[in-house]
Amino acid sequence: MTLPATPSFRLDGKRALVTGASSGIGLGAAAALAGAGASVCLLARRAGSLEAVAADIAAAGGSAEAVACDMADLDALSAVLAARPAFDVVVNAAGTARHGPALETRPADYDAVMGLNLRAAYFLSVETARAMIDAGRPGSIIHISSQMGQVGGVDRAVYCASKHGLEGMIKAMAIEWGPHRIRINAISPTFIRTPLTQATFDNPERRAWIEQKIKLGRTGEVEDIMGAVVYLASDASALVTGGALLVDGGWTAD
Repeated sequence: MTLPATPSFRLDGKRALVTGASSGIGLGAAAALAGAGASVCLLARRAGSLEAVAADIAAAGGSAEAVACDMADLDALSAVLAARPAFDVVVNAAGTARHGPALETRPADYDAVMGLNLRAAYFLSVETARAMIDAGRPGSIIHISSQMGQVGGVDRAVYCASKHGLEGMIKAMAIEWGPHRIRINAISPTFIRTPLTQATFDNPERRAWIEQKIKLGRTGEVEDIMGAVVYLASDASALVTGGALLVDGGWTAD
């Protein structure tokens, strides 16, 4: 009997783009992809932080390029992408939140969250997928969504709207791009300790709410997302598209 071989989780020879790569989940995604053998292009607004991440990846034996760019500036993003060959893997970890009661939401808050979490994510997907199609190569696009793309949350109407919209967008794009062997998926985490979420963890009432909802009894760490990133980037997930991989500790189980 010839046993089936497990598809490789390695990414040697692949080129990956990671947005929001200067900290938090984006930094973890970049480290995970580089550790699996990919050459990584790091994109975020803060040049100094990006250079430090690139240096750390190089020191660990990986390959990384730092590119300072505000992803919400679509012209700047297009210029960055046009200057580079098609990527094999795209991980979009750029995101923002302006939490508060829906009745207190200002148009500026709505526009800021939707502009980055949905509008920029949409056109990043379009441009990177177009480059893959033009190059005649398959690829994997991964968006960092949230469990709030599946459920609602206190003071999170705008954020939930952006993530529900993101996951709906992914489903439609998966249908369109499947014939080109381009996969697109979301990773939907629970609360992960990052600079973006620190204010929530510093609120005792919010922290108690979080800990009560997570069935595994602990909050998430960046390392909890890294394996999911490598899985969706690699041949191990070759038949996975149009979905959301929940890394939520059981939050959405009830």
